[in-house]
Amino acid sequence: MNEIYEYDQNAIGKIEIAPEVIQIISGIAAASVEGVIGLSGGTAANINQLLGRKNLKKGIHVDLGEQLAVDLSIVVQYGFSIPELGRKVQEEVKQAIENMTGLQVDQVSVKISGIKMPANDSGDENNEPNPPRVK
Repeated sequence: MNEIYEYDQNAIGKIEIAPEVIQIISGIAAASVEGVIGLSGGTAANINQLLGRKNLKKGIHVDLGEQLAVDLSIVVQYGFSIPELGRKVQEEVKQAIENMTGLQVDQVSVKISGIKMPANDSGDENNEPNPPRVK
């Protein structure tokens, strides 16, 4: 993934787009979809997240071969339709990359790698850490 995509060559010079730029665009677009909690990367990315470091490239792979393909791994919020959410992420990522770079996106693959349950913020005053045992 170290290759640079040479987008345009003209009389003034050339325009090149690094794969990392496409990763960041993809991450921002995916995270903007309601129901997407975040991107899921490997162990190193998850450690960085625990340390408070934001990495908009984690969980995203860009292939600049003959066709532009993007693979994303996301965590979704419980209660959302996974197929609908996946399609929405595909559409948003494709549109964002094409609008910002002018590149034609051939494929966007979305992997749902986790589901996050909503926090228990019921505020119930009777929540006891250990419920009483029945005798």
